[in-house]
Amino acid sequence: MELNPVLVAFVILGILLAAGHALRVRSALLQRYFIPASLIAGLLGLLLGKDVLGQGASLLGLSALSGGLYSEDVLQVMTGITDISITLIFAALFLGKPIPRLKKMWNQAGPHLSYGMTIGWGQYVLGLLLFLLILGPLFDISPLAGALIEISLQGGTGTAAGLRSTFESLGFPEGVDIAMGLSASSIILGLVTGVLFVNYTVRKGYTSHAKKAEDRTQAEKEGRFEEEHIPAAEKTTRAEAMDSLTANLVAVFLAIGAGMLLQQSLVWLEQVTWGSAYEVYIVKHIPLFPLALVGGVLVQWVYGRFLPFPLIDRGMMLRIQGVALDLMIVSAIVSISLSQIGQHIFVFLILLLFGLGWNWFGIFVIAKKMMPDHWAERSALEYGQSTAMTTTGLLLLQMVDPEKKTPAFDSFGYKQVIFEPFLGGGLFTAASMPLIATFGPVPVLIGAALLMVIWGALGIFYFGKGSGASRPDA
Repeated sequence: MELNPVLVAFVILGILLAAGHALRVRSALLQRYFIPASLIAGLLGLLLGKDVLGQGASLLGLSALSGGLYSEDVLQVMTGITDISITLIFAALFLGKPIPRLKKMWNQAGPHLSYGMTIGWGQYVLGLLLFLLILGPLFDISPLAGALIEISLQGGTGTAAGLRSTFESLGFPEGVDIAMGLSASSIILGLVTGVLFVNYTVRKGYTSHAKKAEDRTQAEKEGRFEEEHIPAAEKTTRAEAMDSLTANLVAVFLAIGAGMLLQQSLVWLEQVTWGSAYEVYIVKHIPLFPLALVGGVLVQWVYGRFLPFPLIDRGMMLRIQGVALDLMIVSAIVSISLSQIGQHIFVFLILLLFGLGWNWFGIFVIAKKMMPDHWAERSALEYGQSTAMTTTGLLLLQMVDPEKKTPAFDSFGYKQVIFEPFLGGGLFTAASMPLIATFGPVPVLIGAALLMVIWGALGIFYFGKGSGASRPDA
């Protein structure tokens, strides 16, 4: 009898998480450097895939293991789990707590939004300058390569894969290989360098709630509660009516449904307006999770206005997000392809090194000026997103702020509502290559540079001077 690949995928995730947790409990080194079990599990899973175990088995003539331990069906399920998990996380972001005033939301999101926009538009500026000065003259590559840093690092593997038809229709099919390779490599390097950054900030005392290794109890190092301190589960409904977890999951699913409805409405609007008129389709490349966040805001507003009794519990929502985050981290790492670099190795290396260098400049120089309060936590989150995966940012934040006591997580969520529709897989990300092909690299470079300067000035001289998130009404 054929096994269900969905169940197989979850069994594999369970085995990997159990193995990762067991290794962490027994390794003082992993505890010292705040390495979570989900990251250990993901890396173990990656080693057992086709690009590591499979390649090694092929060299040894072991054809049965040439594809690693996972079938293609299971890997596809892993990719789907990643997408579903991040949607669950953002759908639950505002559920179970009062919706803040727009002014407060702007003040909280503003520093992150300014920083994200500055880094995002800066990735276009950097990429187009590299094309004009190095890549074009020396390697005779398409000017569309100037968009690859933002597409790959800010957008990630999903965005790169989703733009395959755009690459091909614009005569740059090799761009898909370069973009996928950049995404996969930056994910790995982002994880490694991000963990180094987290440990640096903790040792220097820049974090607010992450304890140094020597200050933590043995139970804290092993990631468990002392028996007398195990927190009680919150319940909002009686079991004979509906389990509390079910009730809270219903709210999450309704938020996702509202996000789907919004997404399909926008796709329809594009189809009947500029899409059919100019054959330019952009909205369909916007991912679901930022729209699920909007759906969560809508569900929370309806719940707060029309239901007079407690039904959605914030603590339960944090547990749902925690489960989704663990599953997302493992499945995302396991499904990384390490064989997508292609033949343009020098172009690939130049874009990768300069792209990561810009991101490092961002967290150590720009972030301190734009996000002075809780700089380390905010920077860890933003650095992860700008190196190919929002997952990485959430993982790094989990290491420095596991209980979400700083405003970083909520502020980042507010920011995504405005940021994602444009960059990181949004409207401009999808339109960037057609714009470069139509108008040339120089006009797009000028426009991106202007937006980078505007957002940079707003972040440094407005939010960085205490006019935003650090104000009492923020």
